[in-house]
Amino acid sequence: MVECATVTQQDEIIIVFTHVPHMACAETIAQTLVNAKLAACVNISSPVTSVYRWQGQVEQAQEIGLTIKTSRKVYPALATKLKALHPYELPEIVAIHVNEGLPEYLQWMMAETGPKE
Repeated sequence: MVECATVTQQDEIIIVFTHVPHMACAETIAQTLVNAKLAACVNISSPVTSVYRWQGQVEQAQEIGLTIKTSRKVYPALATKLKALHPYELPEIVAIHVNEGLPEYLQWMMAETGPKE
């Protein structure tokens, strides 16, 4: 059986989600966030079809999803950078908290987010 660690409040891990219009944008954002140590890892998904209401109209668009693994300590800087890089007028930037996980993985995520050495 695999042991799971409970994350302490000060070391809290979060996963941030966003969607962008094309793969080149997704790759640029992912590389920028990881290189700046604002994310330990960014998963780039296959194209998805998004249906949403925008400015009173129902819209449909092909988008690329990003799943950004990071720590709460760098979230403010990550959100600022993501908003600056994102091409949408109102980008989706939402986060969920990770309460449990493989201890070694959570430690790796914490080590990979923060000030560049």
